[in-house]
Amino acid sequence: MVDKERNEQDRLQTEGAEAAGPARAIGHLPAVLAWLGFLGFFSVLNETVFTVSLPDIANQFGIPPSTANWVTISFVITFGIGSAIYGRLADMYGVKWLLVIGLCIYSGGSLLGLFAPFSFPAVIAARFIQGAGASAVPAMIMVMIARYIGPEDRGKAFGIVGSMVAMGEGIGPVIGGVVADTIHWSFLFLLPVVTLVSIPFFLWVLPHEPSRKGKVDVKGALLLSAVMVMFTLYTTGYQWGYLAGSFLLLGMFAFYIRRVEQPFIEPSLFRKPRFVKGVLTGCILLGTAAGFISMVPYMMRDVHHLSTGLIGGGILFPGTMSVAFFGVVGGRLADRRGHLFVLSLGVFLITMSFLGTALFADQTPWLMTGALVLAFGGLSFVKTAISSSVAETLEEHEAGAGMGMLNLACFLSEGIGAAIVGGLLSNSLLDFPLLPTVGQPAAFVYSNLLIVFALLVFVGRVIYSSAYGRRQS
Repeated sequence: MVDKERNEQDRLQTEGAEAAGPARAIGHLPAVLAWLGFLGFFSVLNETVFTVSLPDIANQFGIPPSTANWVTISFVITFGIGSAIYGRLADMYGVKWLLVIGLCIYSGGSLLGLFAPFSFPAVIAARFIQGAGASAVPAMIMVMIARYIGPEDRGKAFGIVGSMVAMGEGIGPVIGGVVADTIHWSFLFLLPVVTLVSIPFFLWVLPHEPSRKGKVDVKGALLLSAVMVMFTLYTTGYQWGYLAGSFLLLGMFAFYIRRVEQPFIEPSLFRKPRFVKGVLTGCILLGTAAGFISMVPYMMRDVHHLSTGLIGGGILFPGTMSVAFFGVVGGRLADRRGHLFVLSLGVFLITMSFLGTALFADQTPWLMTGALVLAFGGLSFVKTAISSSVAETLEEHEAGAGMGMLNLACFLSEGIGAAIVGGLLSNSLLDFPLLPTVGQPAAFVYSNLLIVFALLVFVGRVIYSSAYGRRQS
Protein backbone atom coordinates (compact mmCIF):
# COMPACT_ATOMS: atom_id res chain seq x y z
CA MET A 1 0.00 0.00 0.00
CA VAL A 2 2.80 2.35 0.90
CA ASP A 3 4.62 1.56 -2.34
CA LYS A 4 1.43 2.16 -4.30
CA GLU A 5 0.95 5.57 -2.71
CA ARG A 6 4.60 6.44 -3.31
CA ASN A 7 4.33 5.46 -6.97
CA GLU A 8 1.20 7.56 -7.32
CA GLN A 9 3.01 10.56 -5.80
CA ASP A 10 5.92 10.12 -8.20
CA ARG A 11 3.49 9.92 -11.11
CA LEU A 12 1.82 13.18 -10.10
CA GLN A 13 5.19 14.89 -9.72
CA THR A 14 6.56 13.78 -13.06
CA GLU A 15 3.34 14.20 -15.01
CA GLY A 16 3.79 17.86 -15.59
CA ALA A 17 6.65 19.52 -13.78
CA GLU A 18 5.19 22.80 -14.87
CA ALA A 19 2.15 22.22 -12.68
CA ALA A 20 3.50 20.20 -9.80
CA GLY A 21 6.84 22.01 -9.57
CA PRO A 22 5.59 25.55 -8.86
CA ALA A 23 2.98 24.31 -6.43
CA ARG A 24 5.58 22.50 -4.44
CA ALA A 25 8.16 25.30 -4.58
CA ILE A 26 5.73 28.01 -3.46
CA GLY A 27 5.22 26.18 -0.19
CA HIS A 28 8.90 26.66 0.57
CA LEU A 29 9.45 29.86 -1.39
CA PRO A 30 11.57 31.77 1.19
CA ALA A 31 13.85 28.77 1.63
CA VAL A 32 14.02 28.13 -2.13
CA LEU A 33 14.99 31.74 -2.84
CA ALA A 34 17.56 31.72 -0.05
CA TRP A 35 19.25 28.58 -1.34
CA LEU A 36 19.16 29.78 -4.98
CA GLY A 37 20.81 33.03 -3.90
CA PHE A 38 23.37 31.02 -1.94
CA LEU A 39 24.30 28.98 -5.03
CA GLY A 40 24.32 32.06 -7.27
CA PHE A 41 26.73 33.78 -4.89
CA PHE A 42 29.23 30.91 -4.84
CA SER A 43 28.96 30.19 -8.57
CA VAL A 44 30.53 33.54 -9.50
CA LEU A 45 32.64 34.04 -6.39
CA ASN A 46 35.18 31.52 -7.62
CA GLU A 47 35.47 33.37 -10.93
CA THR A 48 36.78 36.54 -9.28
CA VAL A 49 38.29 35.35 -6.00
CA PHE A 50 41.61 34.27 -7.58
CA THR A 51 42.11 37.42 -9.67
CA VAL A 52 43.78 39.43 -6.94
CA SER A 53 46.13 36.52 -6.08
CA LEU A 54 47.56 36.03 -9.58
CA PRO A 55 50.78 37.97 -8.81
CA ASP A 56 51.29 35.83 -5.68
CA ILE A 57 50.80 32.66 -7.69
CA ALA A 58 53.25 33.87 -10.34
CA ASN A 59 55.84 34.65 -7.64
CA GLN A 60 55.43 31.32 -5.84
CA PHE A 61 55.90 29.21 -8.95
CA GLY A 62 58.38 31.56 -10.65
CA ILE A 63 56.23 31.85 -13.75
CA PRO A 64 55.32 34.81 -16.02
CA PRO A 65 51.84 36.39 -16.04
CA SER A 66 51.04 34.57 -19.29
CA THR A 67 51.26 31.27 -17.43
CA ALA A 68 49.77 32.43 -14.11
CA ASN A 69 46.67 33.75 -15.89
CA TRP A 70 45.75 30.17 -16.77
CA VAL A 71 44.37 29.98 -13.24
CA THR A 72 41.57 32.22 -14.55
CA ILE A 73 41.53 31.04 -18.16
CA SER A 74 41.10 27.34 -17.35
CA PHE A 75 38.08 28.02 -15.15
CA VAL A 76 36.41 30.33 -17.68
CA ILE A 77 36.79 27.92 -20.61
CA THR A 78 35.14 24.95 -18.90
CA PHE A 79 32.60 27.21 -17.19
CA GLY A 80 31.47 28.61 -20.54
CA ILE A 81 31.37 25.29 -22.39
CA GLY A 82 29.78 23.53 -19.41
CA SER A 83 27.00 26.11 -19.05
CA ALA A 84 25.83 25.36 -22.59
CA ILE A 85 26.03 21.58 -22.08
CA TYR A 86 24.16 21.55 -18.76
CA GLY A 87 21.40 23.71 -20.21
CA ARG A 88 20.72 21.08 -22.86
CA LEU A 89 21.08 18.17 -20.46
CA ALA A 90 18.42 19.71 -18.20
CA ASP A 91 15.82 19.21 -20.91
CA MET A 92 16.73 15.52 -21.11
CA TYR A 93 17.43 14.47 -17.53
CA GLY A 94 15.86 17.14 -15.33
CA VAL A 95 17.46 19.41 -12.77
CA LYS A 96 17.81 17.48 -9.52
CA TRP A 97 20.64 15.06 -10.22
CA LEU A 98 22.45 17.33 -12.67
CA LEU A 99 22.70 19.94 -9.93
CA VAL A 100 23.97 17.37 -7.42
CA ILE A 101 26.54 16.04 -9.90
CA GLY A 102 27.69 19.56 -10.76
CA LEU A 103 28.17 20.54 -7.12
CA CYS A 104 30.09 17.35 -6.41
CA ILE A 105 32.42 17.95 -9.38
CA TYR A 106 32.84 21.57 -8.26
CA SER A 107 33.84 20.50 -4.75
CA GLY A 108 36.03 17.67 -6.03
CA GLY A 109 38.07 20.10 -8.10
CA SER A 110 38.27 22.42 -5.10
CA LEU A 111 39.67 19.68 -2.85
CA LEU A 112 42.23 18.77 -5.50
CA GLY A 113 43.42 22.37 -5.59
CA LEU A 114 43.48 22.65 -1.80
CA PHE A 115 45.70 19.58 -1.36
CA ALA A 116 48.01 20.26 -4.31
CA PRO A 117 49.06 23.93 -3.98
CA PHE A 118 52.73 23.27 -4.76
CA SER A 119 52.16 21.81 -8.22
CA PHE A 120 51.06 24.35 -10.81
CA PRO A 121 49.77 21.69 -13.27
CA ALA A 122 47.62 20.29 -10.45
CA VAL A 123 46.28 23.78 -9.71
CA ILE A 124 45.30 24.23 -13.37
CA ALA A 125 43.70 20.77 -13.45
CA ALA A 126 41.73 21.69 -10.34
CA ARG A 127 40.51 24.91 -11.96
CA PHE A 128 39.41 23.03 -15.11
CA ILE A 129 37.43 20.62 -12.92
CA GLN A 130 35.99 23.46 -10.84
CA GLY A 131 34.73 25.19 -13.98
CA ALA A 132 33.15 21.98 -15.27
CA GLY A 133 31.22 21.59 -12.02
CA ALA A 134 30.41 25.23 -11.31
CA SER A 135 28.91 25.66 -14.78
CA ALA A 136 25.97 23.52 -13.69
CA VAL A 137 24.89 26.13 -11.15
CA PRO A 138 23.79 29.09 -13.34
CA ALA A 139 22.23 26.76 -15.91
CA MET A 140 20.24 24.85 -13.29
CA ILE A 141 19.23 28.02 -11.43
CA MET A 142 17.66 29.48 -14.58
CA VAL A 143 15.80 26.23 -15.28
CA MET A 144 14.59 25.93 -11.68
CA ILE A 145 13.21 29.46 -11.62
CA ALA A 146 11.48 29.03 -14.98
CA ARG A 147 10.15 25.55 -14.27
CA TYR A 148 9.39 25.34 -10.56
CA ILE A 149 8.54 28.86 -9.38
CA GLY A 150 5.18 30.38 -10.24
CA PRO A 151 4.98 33.36 -12.63
CA GLU A 152 3.96 35.72 -9.82
CA ASP A 153 7.23 35.02 -7.97
CA ARG A 154 9.71 34.69 -10.82
CA GLY A 155 10.62 38.36 -10.90
CA LYS A 156 11.43 38.23 -7.21
CA ALA A 157 13.51 35.09 -7.74
CA PHE A 158 15.52 36.55 -10.60
CA GLY A 159 16.07 39.74 -8.59
CA ILE A 160 17.36 37.91 -5.52
CA VAL A 161 19.64 35.65 -7.52
CA GLY A 162 20.91 38.58 -9.58
CA SER A 163 21.70 40.55 -6.43
CA MET A 164 23.58 37.63 -4.91
CA VAL A 165 25.51 37.11 -8.14
CA ALA A 166 26.51 40.78 -8.16
CA MET A 167 27.52 40.51 -4.51
CA GLY A 168 29.63 37.44 -5.26
CA GLU A 169 31.41 39.23 -8.09
CA GLY A 170 32.01 42.26 -5.88
CA ILE A 171 33.16 40.60 -2.69
CA GLY A 172 35.30 37.96 -4.45
CA PRO A 173 38.43 40.14 -4.71
CA VAL A 174 38.06 41.21 -1.05
CA ILE A 175 37.86 37.63 0.18
CA GLY A 176 40.69 36.64 -2.14
CA GLY A 177 42.92 39.41 -0.84
CA VAL A 178 42.21 38.73 2.83
CA VAL A 179 42.73 34.97 2.58
CA ALA A 180 45.89 35.29 0.48
CA ASP A 181 47.34 37.90 2.88
CA THR A 182 46.49 36.17 6.16
CA ILE A 183 46.77 32.47 5.25
CA HIS A 184 47.64 31.38 1.70
CA TRP A 185 45.97 31.70 -1.68
CA SER A 186 45.48 27.92 -1.90
CA PHE A 187 42.84 28.11 0.85
CA LEU A 188 40.62 29.91 -1.66
CA PHE A 189 39.92 26.44 -3.06
CA LEU A 190 38.11 25.60 0.16
CA LEU A 191 35.27 28.09 -0.36
CA PRO A 192 33.18 26.21 -2.98
CA VAL A 193 33.00 23.09 -0.78
CA VAL A 194 30.44 25.01 1.28
CA THR A 195 27.92 24.54 -1.57
CA LEU A 196 27.58 20.86 -0.64
CA VAL A 197 25.37 21.83 2.31
CA SER A 198 22.61 22.79 -0.18
CA ILE A 199 22.32 19.28 -1.66
CA PRO A 200 19.94 17.78 0.96
CA PHE A 201 17.51 20.67 0.55
CA PHE A 202 17.35 20.45 -3.25
CA LEU A 203 17.07 16.66 -3.16
CA TRP A 204 14.06 17.12 -0.91
CA VAL A 205 12.28 20.00 -2.66
CA LEU A 206 12.90 19.26 -6.36
CA PRO A 207 10.52 16.77 -8.00
CA HIS A 208 11.67 13.70 -9.85
CA GLU A 209 11.61 14.16 -13.62
CA PRO A 210 11.52 11.39 -16.20
CA SER A 211 14.26 11.17 -18.80
CA ARG A 212 13.38 12.51 -22.23
CA LYS A 213 14.81 11.67 -25.61
CA GLY A 214 17.46 14.02 -26.85
CA LYS A 215 21.06 14.35 -27.84
CA VAL A 216 23.95 16.49 -26.66
CA ASP A 217 26.70 17.19 -29.17
CA VAL A 218 29.62 16.21 -26.92
CA LYS A 219 32.00 15.84 -29.87
CA GLY A 220 31.23 19.39 -31.02
CA ALA A 221 31.75 20.72 -27.50
CA LEU A 222 35.11 18.94 -27.25
CA LEU A 223 36.19 20.28 -30.65
CA LEU A 224 35.30 23.83 -29.69
CA SER A 225 37.08 23.43 -26.35
CA ALA A 226 40.20 22.26 -28.18
CA VAL A 227 40.01 25.31 -30.47
CA MET A 228 39.88 27.63 -27.47
CA VAL A 229 42.71 25.90 -25.62
CA MET A 230 44.99 25.97 -28.67
CA PHE A 231 44.25 29.62 -29.39
CA THR A 232 44.80 30.72 -25.79
CA LEU A 233 48.06 28.78 -25.72
CA TYR A 234 49.12 30.82 -28.75
CA THR A 235 48.18 34.12 -27.11
CA THR A 236 50.16 33.29 -23.97
CA GLY A 237 53.33 32.10 -25.74
CA TYR A 238 52.99 33.31 -29.36
CA GLN A 239 54.10 29.98 -30.80
CA TRP A 240 52.73 29.73 -34.33
CA GLY A 241 52.11 26.01 -34.11
CA TYR A 242 49.34 26.62 -31.61
CA LEU A 243 47.73 29.19 -33.91
CA ALA A 244 47.88 26.83 -36.87
CA GLY A 245 46.41 24.07 -34.74
CA SER A 246 43.55 26.29 -33.58
CA PHE A 247 42.63 27.22 -37.17
CA LEU A 248 42.77 23.58 -38.23
CA LEU A 249 40.48 22.54 -35.39
CA LEU A 250 38.16 25.47 -36.12
CA GLY A 251 37.82 24.28 -39.71
CA MET A 252 37.04 20.78 -38.48
CA PHE A 253 34.44 22.19 -36.09
CA ALA A 254 32.77 24.26 -38.84
CA PHE A 255 32.69 21.21 -41.14
CA TYR A 256 31.31 19.01 -38.36
CA ILE A 257 28.41 21.18 -37.16
CA ARG A 258 27.03 21.44 -40.71
CA ARG A 259 26.67 17.68 -40.93
CA VAL A 260 25.53 16.59 -37.50
CA GLU A 261 22.02 16.51 -36.13
CA GLN A 262 21.44 18.89 -33.17
CA PRO A 263 24.92 20.52 -33.33
CA PHE A 264 26.51 22.23 -30.34
CA ILE A 265 26.20 25.57 -32.16
CA GLU A 266 23.42 26.07 -34.70
CA PRO A 267 25.02 26.96 -38.10
CA SER A 268 21.94 28.88 -39.30
CA LEU A 269 22.68 31.62 -36.75
CA PHE A 270 25.78 32.59 -38.71
CA ARG A 271 23.52 33.60 -41.61
CA LYS A 272 22.04 36.43 -39.52
CA PRO A 273 24.43 39.42 -39.96
CA ARG A 274 22.94 41.55 -37.18
CA PHE A 275 23.08 38.65 -34.74
CA VAL A 276 26.70 37.89 -35.65
CA LYS A 277 27.73 41.53 -35.26
CA GLY A 278 25.98 41.76 -31.91
CA VAL A 279 27.79 38.66 -30.64
CA LEU A 280 31.10 39.93 -32.02
CA THR A 281 30.60 43.27 -30.26
CA GLY A 282 29.93 41.48 -26.99
CA CYS A 283 33.05 39.35 -27.41
CA ILE A 284 35.28 42.35 -28.09
CA LEU A 285 33.93 44.51 -25.27
CA LEU A 286 33.66 41.79 -22.61
CA GLY A 287 36.98 40.23 -23.60
CA THR A 288 38.66 43.63 -23.33
CA ALA A 289 37.08 44.23 -19.92
CA ALA A 290 38.24 40.81 -18.68
CA GLY A 291 41.76 41.54 -19.87
CA PHE A 292 41.71 44.88 -18.09
CA ILE A 293 40.54 43.32 -14.82
CA SER A 294 43.23 40.62 -15.01
CA MET A 295 45.86 43.34 -15.55
CA VAL A 296 44.95 45.45 -12.51
CA PRO A 297 46.56 43.28 -9.77
CA TYR A 298 49.85 43.10 -11.68
CA MET A 299 49.85 46.85 -12.24
CA MET A 300 49.09 47.62 -8.60
CA ARG A 301 51.88 45.28 -7.48
CA ASP A 302 54.55 46.32 -10.01
CA VAL A 303 53.91 50.06 -10.17
CA HIS A 304 52.49 50.95 -6.75
CA HIS A 305 53.74 48.00 -4.63
CA LEU A 306 50.40 47.37 -2.92
CA SER A 307 49.65 44.27 -0.86
CA THR A 308 47.24 41.61 -2.07
CA GLY A 309 44.68 42.53 0.59
CA LEU A 310 44.77 46.21 -0.30
CA ILE A 311 44.41 45.46 -4.01
CA GLY A 312 41.33 43.37 -3.36
CA GLY A 313 39.61 45.52 -0.74
CA GLY A 314 40.73 49.02 -1.69
CA ILE A 315 41.16 48.90 -5.47
CA LEU A 316 38.88 46.21 -6.94
CA PHE A 317 36.02 46.08 -4.42
CA PRO A 318 34.38 49.51 -5.06
CA GLY A 319 34.31 48.91 -8.80
CA THR A 320 32.91 45.38 -8.65
CA MET A 321 30.18 46.40 -6.21
CA SER A 322 29.06 49.22 -8.52
CA VAL A 323 27.85 46.63 -11.07
CA ALA A 324 24.51 46.10 -9.31
CA PHE A 325 23.65 49.82 -9.25
CA PHE A 326 24.65 50.48 -12.85
CA GLY A 327 22.82 47.35 -14.02
CA VAL A 328 19.50 48.70 -12.73
CA VAL A 329 20.15 52.14 -14.23
CA GLY A 330 21.13 50.59 -17.57
CA GLY A 331 17.90 48.61 -17.78
CA ARG A 332 15.79 51.72 -17.19
CA LEU A 333 17.77 53.79 -19.69
CA ALA A 334 17.42 51.09 -22.34
CA ASP A 335 13.64 51.25 -22.03
CA ARG A 336 13.59 55.06 -22.26
CA ARG A 337 16.42 55.95 -24.63
CA GLY A 338 17.13 52.80 -26.62
CA HIS A 339 19.94 50.27 -26.76
CA LEU A 340 22.28 52.36 -28.89
CA PHE A 341 22.24 55.16 -26.34
CA VAL A 342 22.96 52.76 -23.46
CA LEU A 343 25.81 51.05 -25.29
CA SER A 344 27.30 54.39 -26.35
CA LEU A 345 27.17 55.63 -22.76
CA GLY A 346 28.81 52.41 -21.55
CA VAL A 347 31.56 52.68 -24.17
CA PHE A 348 32.14 56.32 -23.18
CA LEU A 349 32.55 55.42 -19.49
CA ILE A 350 34.89 52.52 -20.26
CA THR A 351 36.98 54.63 -22.65
CA MET A 352 37.33 57.47 -20.14
CA SER A 353 38.40 54.93 -17.54
CA PHE A 354 41.08 53.46 -19.78
CA LEU A 355 42.46 56.72 -21.15
CA GLY A 356 42.44 58.49 -17.78
CA THR A 357 44.41 55.68 -16.18
CA ALA A 358 46.77 55.42 -19.17
CA LEU A 359 47.68 59.12 -18.86
CA PHE A 360 48.48 58.93 -15.14
CA ALA A 361 49.36 55.27 -14.64
CA ASP A 362 52.22 55.97 -12.22
CA GLN A 363 50.69 58.84 -10.23
CA THR A 364 48.46 57.29 -7.55
CA PRO A 365 46.93 53.85 -7.12
CA TRP A 366 43.62 55.35 -6.01
CA LEU A 367 43.03 56.66 -9.52
CA MET A 368 42.46 53.02 -10.45
CA THR A 369 39.67 52.75 -7.86
CA GLY A 370 37.68 55.47 -9.62
CA ALA A 371 38.61 54.09 -13.03
CA LEU A 372 37.23 50.68 -12.07
CA VAL A 373 33.93 52.19 -10.94
CA LEU A 374 33.59 53.82 -14.38
CA ALA A 375 34.72 50.67 -16.20
CA PHE A 376 32.36 48.33 -14.34
CA GLY A 377 29.53 50.82 -14.70
CA GLY A 378 30.12 51.03 -18.42
CA LEU A 379 30.36 47.25 -18.60
CA SER A 380 26.91 46.93 -16.99
CA PHE A 381 25.46 49.24 -19.65
CA VAL A 382 27.19 47.29 -22.41
CA LYS A 383 25.87 43.93 -21.18
CA THR A 384 22.33 45.28 -21.02
CA ALA A 385 22.46 46.71 -24.53
CA ILE A 386 24.11 43.67 -26.12
CA SER A 387 21.73 41.14 -24.56
CA SER A 388 18.65 43.12 -25.53
CA SER A 389 19.84 43.90 -29.04
CA VAL A 390 20.86 40.34 -29.86
CA ALA A 391 17.58 38.98 -28.47
CA GLU A 392 15.62 41.19 -30.86
CA THR A 393 17.36 39.66 -33.89
CA LEU A 394 16.12 36.16 -33.05
CA GLU A 395 12.89 34.43 -33.92
CA GLU A 396 11.04 32.74 -31.07
CA HIS A 397 12.28 29.29 -32.05
CA GLU A 398 15.88 30.58 -32.20
CA ALA A 399 15.92 32.31 -28.84
CA GLY A 400 17.35 29.45 -26.79
CA ALA A 401 20.14 28.56 -29.20
CA GLY A 402 20.92 32.20 -30.02
CA MET A 403 21.15 33.49 -26.46
CA GLY A 404 23.06 30.37 -25.47
CA MET A 405 25.58 31.09 -28.21
CA LEU A 406 25.89 34.71 -27.05
CA ASN A 407 26.59 33.65 -23.46
CA LEU A 408 29.05 30.99 -24.57
CA ALA A 409 30.92 33.36 -26.90
CA CYS A 410 31.18 36.05 -24.23
CA PHE A 411 32.39 33.57 -21.59
CA LEU A 412 35.10 32.28 -23.89
CA SER A 413 36.14 35.78 -24.97
CA GLU A 414 36.76 36.65 -21.32
CA GLY A 415 39.24 33.79 -21.10
CA ILE A 416 40.92 34.87 -24.33
CA GLY A 417 41.12 38.47 -23.07
CA ALA A 418 42.93 37.38 -19.91
CA ALA A 419 45.23 35.15 -21.97
CA ILE A 420 46.19 37.94 -24.38
CA VAL A 421 46.96 40.32 -21.53
CA GLY A 422 49.10 37.69 -19.80
CA GLY A 423 51.05 37.18 -23.00
CA LEU A 424 51.62 40.92 -23.53
CA LEU A 425 52.77 41.39 -19.93
CA SER A 426 55.25 38.54 -20.33
CA ASN A 427 57.10 40.03 -23.31
CA SER A 428 58.46 43.46 -24.15
CA LEU A 429 56.19 44.19 -27.10
CA LEU A 430 54.47 47.15 -25.36
CA ASP A 431 57.19 47.98 -22.86
CA PHE A 432 58.32 51.37 -24.18
CA PRO A 433 57.65 55.04 -23.32
CA LEU A 434 54.77 56.55 -25.28
CA LEU A 435 52.83 59.11 -23.24
CA PRO A 436 54.81 62.06 -21.84
CA THR A 437 52.75 62.01 -18.64
CA VAL A 438 54.08 58.56 -17.66
CA GLY A 439 57.66 58.62 -16.38
CA GLN A 440 58.07 55.41 -14.37
CA PRO A 441 59.47 52.58 -16.57
CA ALA A 442 57.45 49.95 -14.69
CA ALA A 443 54.25 51.71 -15.80
CA PHE A 444 55.02 51.86 -19.53
CA VAL A 445 53.56 48.49 -20.47
CA TYR A 446 50.38 49.07 -18.45
CA SER A 447 49.81 52.55 -19.85
CA ASN A 448 50.25 51.30 -23.40
CA LEU A 449 47.97 48.33 -22.76
CA LEU A 450 45.23 50.70 -21.63
CA ILE A 451 45.52 52.60 -24.91
CA VAL A 452 45.13 49.32 -26.81
CA PHE A 453 42.07 48.54 -24.67
CA ALA A 454 40.53 51.90 -25.58
CA LEU A 455 41.09 51.26 -29.30
CA LEU A 456 39.44 47.83 -29.04
CA VAL A 457 36.42 49.37 -27.32
CA PHE A 458 36.13 51.85 -30.18
CA VAL A 459 36.22 48.98 -32.70
CA GLY A 460 33.42 47.25 -30.80
CA ARG A 461 31.34 50.43 -30.88
CA VAL A 462 31.79 50.75 -34.66
CA ILE A 463 30.73 47.13 -35.27
CA TYR A 464 27.64 47.58 -33.11
CA SER A 465 26.65 50.79 -34.90
CA SER A 466 26.99 49.13 -38.30
CA ALA A 467 24.32 46.62 -37.27
CA TYR A 468 22.03 48.50 -34.90
CA GLY A 469 22.73 52.19 -35.34
CA ARG A 470 19.94 52.85 -37.83
CA ARG A 471 17.41 50.66 -36.06
CA GLN A 472 17.76 51.84 -32.48
CA SER A 473 16.47 55.18 -31.27
